[in-house]
Amino acid sequence: MSGRASPLQDRVDGHVRRIWGDTAPSDLAGRLIDAIGADPGAADPALPSPRWDEGDVVLITYGDSVVGAAAPLAELNRFVSDQLLDSFGVVHVLPFSPSSSDRGFAVIDYTAVDPSVGTWADLDALAGRVDLMVDLVLNHVSTRSEWFDQFLAAEEPGRRYIKTAEPDADLHRVVRPRSLPLVHEFSTADGPARVWTTFGPDQVDLDWAEPDVAVEMLRVVDLYLGHGARFVRLDAVAYLWKESGTTCIHHDRTHEIVRLLRTLLVARAPGAVLITETNVPDAENRSYLGAGDEAHAIYNFTLPPLLVDAILNGRTDRLARFLAGMPALPEGTTLINFVASHDGIGLRPAEGLLTPDEIDDLVRTTEERGGLYGTYDAGDSARPYELNIALPDLFGGVDDPHMPERVLLAHTIMLTLAGIPAIYVNSLLGTTNDRDAVRADDSRRSINRRAVSGSDLPPETPEWRREIYRGLLRRAAVRRGQAAFHPDGAQRAHGDGPLLRVVRTSPDGARVVELIANVGDTAIPVPGGPIGVDLLTGEPVPSELAPYGTVWVERPPSVDQ
Repeated sequence: MSGRASPLQDRVDGHVRRIWGDTAPSDLAGRLIDAIGADPGAADPALPSPRWDEGDVVLITYGDSVVGAAAPLAELNRFVSDQLLDSFGVVHVLPFSPSSSDRGFAVIDYTAVDPSVGTWADLDALAGRVDLMVDLVLNHVSTRSEWFDQFLAAEEPGRRYIKTAEPDADLHRVVRPRSLPLVHEFSTADGPARVWTTFGPDQVDLDWAEPDVAVEMLRVVDLYLGHGARFVRLDAVAYLWKESGTTCIHHDRTHEIVRLLRTLLVARAPGAVLITETNVPDAENRSYLGAGDEAHAIYNFTLPPLLVDAILNGRTDRLARFLAGMPALPEGTTLINFVASHDGIGLRPAEGLLTPDEIDDLVRTTEERGGLYGTYDAGDSARPYELNIALPDLFGGVDDPHMPERVLLAHTIMLTLAGIPAIYVNSLLGTTNDRDAVRADDSRRSINRRAVSGSDLPPETPEWRREIYRGLLRRAAVRRGQAAFHPDGAQRAHGDGPLLRVVRTSPDGARVVELIANVGDTAIPVPGGPIGVDLLTGEPVPSELAPYGTVWVERPPSVDQ
């Protein structure tokens, strides 16, 4: 780049100064722009533009979650094409690159697709059918990566890319989601090195104080966009910037890196969506939206534990209070709502909304139903971090006749809410606890990562699985056809005992849909009596809601909201 700086280069220069200071190379802004393949004259990325609508319902899946005769990604393509196109507009394929551990999150080579999963052509084909969401694993790499091999050999560029800790570094305040050693020592050609390992000894942290790490990551983003990605999810971004004597989490420079990535992502692909993944309390999580200048979307981590609490205890007060009290989002941002995911149900986001005893009750129920839980270091003690259990087991098990209704209830509430909904493939297909996988790879999260067949509904399939699968497909399809469920539409929520009511209104005010839900184990009257047709069944709304029952009913726009 030469001559007068473009507006984009000026913006990127500002990010560079705030992240790396005056010591940053003078050509760094241009190199970052070139790395992602952006047009230096692109329109101002701060201008709002519609990036989502009610059709954006997400399926969360690993590249090898769906198995069959062909390669897993080809099987996923077939499954999506044959059965899911009416219900899902987006597929989130979790890390698909060669990896040494953590089910893909210990990346060996960002530029490749793991051949055991499939090929780039398979991902291209999927992106031709639905919108594609991908993960940018930007905090750490595998100990088997080329960069770490170079680090051990004291060779460029890897020797600069791996984060080390000096012997006198003050790390006692560092916040992290593991009760494991923060630093591991490795032998290198330059001598012993103390390497940061925020997530474990096989995942070595990258040093974002080295600007070339940002250049490399932007090349990866460009590669993903070139293969059709519309959504880019920043994995574990809260821990990105490390500084001795600080907590490191949510560092000011981490937030500036998110702003930089947003600027360049939108310059490269104006309709792209940047998502941050930060499993932390709600106010901390929302900080990654900034003033509308950081992530376009954040995961609503507070929702799953409150949904589970409501349904297991037959009460709506905690959930309704959270929904009613949610602060307004900055313009041009939204939430990713979900019930379960590939990891688990985070509990830190429920702190302050549920009491410690109520959180401990969720842990006890999980263990009683065959699940597991993880902890984090809370200073003077280890506190519950997440629940690891399959939803059918958490909601009563296969012998409980109300279990399918509870699974559908949780998802119906979630699908109603403002934001973009996401459904985990294992929840869709009703898999149960996989304790064999936990024993095989010594990972508690494997309990809810069972591989499934996309055609795994033969005649002998239990009816409860059919009920969950068909019910979720139906709910997702109905949601996609209702403008009142636009992610940006207005929302009002109210809870009274086991009764939850949520009113959604389309952004133009023309369409209104109300959810009426019963989270309790006894029937309750429908407020006001029968009031129209249930969008889910096409039948008149009943006079009372069965245990764990729901209705979606369309209201006239003039309804008092």
